[in-house]
Amino acid sequence: MIRVGVDVGGTFTDLVLERVDSVGQQKVFTHKVSSTVADQSVGVVQGVVELCAIAGVQPGQIDALFHGTTVATNIVIERNGAEVGMITSQGFRDILHMGRHKRPHNFSLQFDVPWQSAPLIKRRNRIAVAERLMPPDGRVDTLLDVDAVERAAELFAQRGLEAVVIGFLYSFVNNDHELRAKEIVRRVMPDAFVCASSEVVNTIREYERFSTAAMNAYIGPRTARYLDNLQRRLREAGVTAFVRIMQSNGGVTTVEQACRNPVGLLLSGPAGGVIGGRWTGEACQQRDIITIDIGGTSADISVIRDGDLTIKNPRDTEVAHMPVLVPMIDIDAIGAGGGSIAYIDSGGAFRVGPRSAGAEPGPACYGKGGTLPTVTDAQVVLGRLDAEHFLGGGLKIDPALSETAIRTHLAEPLGLSVKDAALGVLKIINNTMALAIASNSVARGIDPRNYSLMAFGGAGPLHGVALGEIIAVKNVISPLHPGITAAMGLLVTEPRYEYTQSSLTILQSATPEALAGLNAAYDRLRAEATAQLAADGIAPEGQIFSRIAECRYVGQGFELRVEVPDGPITAETAQDIARRFFAVHRTEYGHAFEDQAVQIVTLRVIGSSRSETLRLPPLEKGGRRNPSEAALYARATTFDDGATIQTTRFDRMKLRAEDVVTGPAVIVQQNSTTIVPPGYQARVMKLGDLVIDRTHQEI
Repeated sequence: MIRVGVDVGGTFTDLVLERVDSVGQQKVFTHKVSSTVADQSVGVVQGVVELCAIAGVQPGQIDALFHGTTVATNIVIERNGAEVGMITSQGFRDILHMGRHKRPHNFSLQFDVPWQSAPLIKRRNRIAVAERLMPPDGRVDTLLDVDAVERAAELFAQRGLEAVVIGFLYSFVNNDHELRAKEIVRRVMPDAFVCASSEVVNTIREYERFSTAAMNAYIGPRTARYLDNLQRRLREAGVTAFVRIMQSNGGVTTVEQACRNPVGLLLSGPAGGVIGGRWTGEACQQRDIITIDIGGTSADISVIRDGDLTIKNPRDTEVAHMPVLVPMIDIDAIGAGGGSIAYIDSGGAFRVGPRSAGAEPGPACYGKGGTLPTVTDAQVVLGRLDAEHFLGGGLKIDPALSETAIRTHLAEPLGLSVKDAALGVLKIINNTMALAIASNSVARGIDPRNYSLMAFGGAGPLHGVALGEIIAVKNVISPLHPGITAAMGLLVTEPRYEYTQSSLTILQSATPEALAGLNAAYDRLRAEATAQLAADGIAPEGQIFSRIAECRYVGQGFELRVEVPDGPITAETAQDIARRFFAVHRTEYGHAFEDQAVQIVTLRVIGSSRSETLRLPPLEKGGRRNPSEAALYARATTFDDGATIQTTRFDRMKLRAEDVVTGPAVIVQQNSTTIVPPGYQARVMKLGDLVIDRTHQEI
């Protein structure tokens, strides 16, 4: 069995290959290549072919390939999606413009409203047609004007639009009109990307539903082209394995499903890192973890509580300020990474990021034409990154270029030494990341002192201890392969599909008819999930289902997710769901009103399966202190306090379980570098992960 995980970042594409032979012996191989910004599939296939050569296998021997991609996210950020048309109900043409009348900045007189200044669908491409369904049963009040739909489709075809979205009022209770309109548009525009709002997200709230469907259409054509290119290039390289794509909810899906509903891929890239972080935490016997994935362009932050991923509340699921009602792991991304550019702004302030040098031209030290100083250049100047070990020697860097960039653009204008300017770069970027971590932990009632900080990504372990000091975590974890943790996470995830339906039911007073309706709806959703899992080739005995009820107090604006117990929903079960809602509300807000009526708003069924998990062999036991067998050489290194110390480099691949490396030390490996400052020590865990803590504390 050979499985490959590929995660594409803004600067590097990370790859991991797991090979298990016929007698169960397992080997893991890792690799990194530069991301190809113009077409990510070029770098992906290049990396897969090179990794196969490293592992001594042929591309055709790969059984499964799992892929995390930022294609969908980049389309939204760069605002270069498809030209989209929309057909909607009369009177609702401007829903996407009005939104919920929210002000992005309540007290600002000069603020931008993104859904108005940069709409996903231009007003002239939004056409209203006669049709009306009525709640609560979806009865037809006004028949669909099929001629108007056909005229709208013909106009869109004349304008050369690539995608069309159908969004009608109350389609979540009856989508017959949407499906009929979709059929007409497909006939008129056979090459267009067409989707109906009820097929993308079948829930109440027309603005959020229309916005989600609009986002799906906006990113659909380019995402589908990318996935088609990827599969074609893989076949040309001899890879015939099935391909699965990471979704925002932490599960994987088929290429076909990803092409139909690409809106589920908006957090595809960062999600793998959080999955990998949870898996690493289990190996280190740590269940409460703050993860930070620091790459070349961004830092992605998430919190794992008691071993469980944090799923965003539906009221917070948005991308580029547009509501997107799809399940997402709670990840906060900020523009801070190794490629973040340091500069002096027009007011004379010293700033770092969010602008990034990316993969091309990259930091100045890459020698690819970049001249602006970056965070990576600061690390090089301070002696924390050695030219001969950068990417295992696979990428040559020139420290002189880093020094020139920092001297020219920072040190001389600010009247600082090169060393102080470089330290300033790190202090600014570390505090920026620490504030973001605090907003995702302390601001949400989480005490970091009870959590481990897991810093991964190529740049993560360079900053881990410094960030841990600022936010006062109990310890810092550097995974075995920090630079490819997200790619490794792809190999420990499972297929995951979520199906929803709105159903307004008050739990405490639900009638037998209402309860029967809930059971019937859950049965329909489970049947849909079963069909999709079966299409993926998953046998019935391997299928896993869970049920969620999104509940609120009657009259409340937003819902909380509550797990629904197995079996038919009875009056007793309904009371149990209400009690579970009170418990979740108390956890989220610190209080609950147990005498108030609770209303189910949305039903959700999650279908998944048990996956083949990544199995790493335990390391040979060492128990050594600063083992000479792993020591390479010593070199002057400057730490955050400004002290420059001759610091020993250790080869991480030569460390054994229970070895202890005391700071100051720099631990090098092919895909990352871990800094152990003075006063700290790193202990090697059974699989090779490092737990870093102060020397006077027990780890």
